[in-house]
Amino acid sequence: MNVVLGIDGGGTNTRASIVQGERVLAHVQNGSIKRLRVGAEAAEANLRALLKEVFVKAGVAGVRAASVGVASASMPGVKEWITAVLLDFGAERTEVVGDEVIALDAAFRGGPGILQIAGTGSNTIGRAPDGTRESAGGWSSRLGDEGSGYWIGVNSVRRALHAHDREQPTQVLQKVGEIWGTPKLADLINLGDSTPGPDFAALAPAISELANAGDPVAQEILAQAAADLVAFVLLVRTKLRRKHNIAGEVPVAWTGGVIEKMALVREAFFAGLQATAPQMPVARKPVIPLEGAIWRAQRLSEAAD
Repeated sequence: MNVVLGIDGGGTNTRASIVQGERVLAHVQNGSIKRLRVGAEAAEANLRALLKEVFVKAGVAGVRAASVGVASASMPGVKEWITAVLLDFGAERTEVVGDEVIALDAAFRGGPGILQIAGTGSNTIGRAPDGTRESAGGWSSRLGDEGSGYWIGVNSVRRALHAHDREQPTQVLQKVGEIWGTPKLADLINLGDSTPGPDFAALAPAISELANAGDPVAQEILAQAAADLVAFVLLVRTKLRRKHNIAGEVPVAWTGGVIEKMALVREAFFAGLQATAPQMPVARKPVIPLEGAIWRAQRLSEAAD
């Protein structure tokens, strides 16, 4: 039975599994392989370390096929360098696709549906029965990615500064100062406005804790994040139904820590979709994108036989 490799290269971590049939031979996790996030040198070092570990743990010298989903797959040169590294490790057939592709296939196994991604970044992807894709959002951390961990972090700071101007209560600036090591507001501003700047997405868990404790700014941010995610799903639903003559409802799946780990966002996300599209099937558990990479690698292997 063919041995295959699946890799999920997210914005923060990279996960890999080597599978033979239904049996997982090895599963490992390492740092990001997204060049925009960690740089080309660190991305390649992380990928090679990941592959070395997973191959050693699996006890194999190569795989029949490998599928890699990575957030930066469309950037020039990314597919080429990942493919070259895979070949170095004995992968016979390879593909490098966007992380949204493996997540879609984890949820729908090639079929139609809408996937809401809300992790470090955000994106909403819909697939019609004929394979055509529609999307909304996902225009990068600086230009979009509403509802993402990055968006939550940076907009919490922005709105907390507005609250500071109005002398309205919030603990956001104090918490951010503790995380960044900037006890003075001027130091916080200088760090937040620096280039390349701090990791705003890393602030999201703290903002969620503040929201759970009743902080008004944090609650406002999470409510807006959920509303934006709902709006993106409904927009993609409209595109699929209008442009592809889909009469019934389209199933919805989701992935990413913002929805999975933030109860206030998750509950508002479910409630918003239920209020507008009560017949729409919405998954209650998150998609595991790595399962889509494994499924695609298995199909790639079978196509070669």
